Amino acid sequence: MSSKYGEGTEIIWKDRKRWLGMPLSFTRYRLVKKEGAWVKLITDIGLLFSAIEEVNLYRIIDISLRQSLIGKIVNTGVIIIKSNDETRPTMLLRNVKNPYQVRDMISTMVEEQRKLHNVQLSELNI
Repeated sequence: MSSKYGEGTEIIWKDRKRWLGMPLSFTRYRLVKKEGAWVKLITDIGLLFSAIEEVNLYRIIDISLRQSLIGKIVNTGVIIIKSNDETRPTMLLRNVKNPYQVRDMISTMVEEQRKLHNVQLSELNI
């Protein structure tokens, strides 16, 4: 599949920031895979001017989830991703649909990418 991410890329998951459960935003989230190379989490914000941020999955250190009462009612939540990326150490996926499933999917793929790229995280107690 040819896309703006290059030849041989596949969009594994995509969603938009939601308002009361409806995708009424110009903030888009994608999980993109290039066969045999990498998997990246990309946020694309804007209509006339776009700001695009991305993080390689093997760089993700921690994944958290927040869900408000309204989020529980409409099945949305905020996924907080912490990485060792210098430009964007914290990435928020705001008001995504099915947040528990998305968090589990990203977490599983992070572990797969760490094994594939032979990356090990060591936790330091300071």
